[in-house]
Formats: sequence, C-alpha cells, structure tokens
Amino acid sequence: MSGAPEAPGVWRRLACMLYEGLLLFGVVMITGYLYSSLTQQRHALVGTAGLQAFMFVVIGIYFTWFWAQGRQTLAMKTWQLRVMTRDGQPLSQARAFARYVASWLWFLPGLAAAGLSGRHDGGAIALALALNVAVYALIARLTPTRQTLHDLLCGTRLERWRSSAPGQNPAT
Repeated sequence: MSGAPEAPGVWRRLACMLYEGLLLFGVVMITGYLYSSLTQQRHALVGTAGLQAFMFVVIGIYFTWFWAQGRQTLAMKTWQLRVMTRDGQPLSQARAFARYVASWLWFLPGLAAAGLSGRHDGGAIALALALNVAVYALIARLTPTRQTLHDLLCGTRLERWRSSAPGQNPAT
C-alpha cells in the first residue's frame, strides 16, 4: 500500500476477530486438556478459577508472541491486518502484552454489566456482549485515526497490510 497506512474498517476487524475465535478453539481445547491433566481435575465445576487464569495466561502468550514477533496472528494474515506502534515500529513483548490485557475492553464491560444485573442466563450475557462490542466498534469509528480504545491506550495501531508476492518489490 502506498501513502499513509489505512485503518481497517469495523467489519474487517470483526471478521478477523471471529476467525481468531475459531483458531483459538484449538488452543483452548489443548489448554483445557493440559490443565485438567496437570491438576487431576475430575469435575468441570471444580477449579474453574484456576482454569480461567491458566487460559488467560496461555491466550496472552499466544497473542503477545505473535504480535511481538511477526505483528500478525494467522487470522490477521488472512484478513490482511497487522499491529505496530504508532510510529510504525514492531511491538515489544511488554507492549504486546499490555495490548492483550487492554483488548479485553471488547468484552469485560459487557460481562460485568450482565453479572451486576443479576442475569446469568445465556441470552442476557450474549446481549450484553453484543451491545458492548457494538459500542466499542462505534468508538473506533468515531476516533480520528479509526483506532480502538485499547490501541489508543497502548500506543499501537492496527492497519490494513498486504504482504508482497514473491518476486515483487514491496515498495511499489
């Protein structure tokens, strides 16, 4: 791409996030199996806090490693997105991890609202999450650089990016 980097649209971000969720399914399954094996967990409702903390750390390592090493996860490569600092540099491990933690703003306010309302059924949680994601995406649409709140907080940016084909000059 020539000129200034182009911020991806909301639909591209959401499509990438959905695909990322599909890819993370395998990571989550392996992580859950590993946790239950290591802790000798025999019942799904025993040790859920430990499992959630373990999942948070493993998924954090997944995103932190990809963002700091190659600026892209597989889903980001598919949807032609990459993450970098505001000045176009690769993310450090610390900044990538801070971005991972801050990116939970996509979900945590909605989950907290559902929990605080006393509604714990799947429909109420899904509605709260959908509203949270819609509001969060709208915030990105309204910012001048079209970046999400967690990118603004962490000094990072998400941009559309296409890798050059073999034998092609990336500067053209």
